[in-house]
Amino acid sequence: MTMQDTPEFTNDGSQPLVLGFDTSAGHCAAALLRGDEVLASRLEEMTRGQAERLMLLLEEVLAEGGAAWQDLDAIGVGVGPGNFTGIRIAVSAARGLALGLEVPAVGVDGFDARTAEGALSAVPAPRNQVYAALPREAPRLMPRQEAEAAARGAGLAFAPEASPAGIAEAVARIAAARFRTVTEPPAPLYLRAADAAPSSDVPPALIDE
Repeated sequence: MTMQDTPEFTNDGSQPLVLGFDTSAGHCAAALLRGDEVLASRLEEMTRGQAERLMLLLEEVLAEGGAAWQDLDAIGVGVGPGNFTGIRIAVSAARGLALGLEVPAVGVDGFDARTAEGALSAVPAPRNQVYAALPREAPRLMPRQEAEAAARGAGLAFAPEASPAGIAEAVARIAAARFRTVTEPPAPLYLRAADAAPSSDVPPALIDE
């Protein structure tokens, strides 16, 4: 379908239009959802250049879905855990867009975005470690072997992916379910071996030129 063939989006308010994106690992991912329908979705693998690529990718996804910025009802953003720089890029973008568009921005952690029936939700980390949410425990950084053993003991599959297909769609779907009740702006989720807490860092100031 060419850009000329893309139908113009009309938002009648009956189904929320949500833009979700994630740059928490070696990727730049974005998806546009209207209700349960995926209007457009992209996942581009990259180890650098996310800051330069993200906004262009979001504009391309909007155009592919036949929508404009002002049509959005909410924004969803992956808040980690994962790559420190990538997380801050996406969270700062989401907070800036939410402020400029006057729509809610919903932070979605990597465990919720990777939830699958019968599997332990985990995110790969450096040095043969993973961020994992063990049953009845707060998520934390741990050796991969520990997470594998816990998953096996609980009868769960264990196959953590840094850049799973559909991660942006998952972020957008979760944001669509939460945006009407969200009260706090998204913040990066940084995990250590024995601690799990959202960051209280203030994002970089936005400057209008």
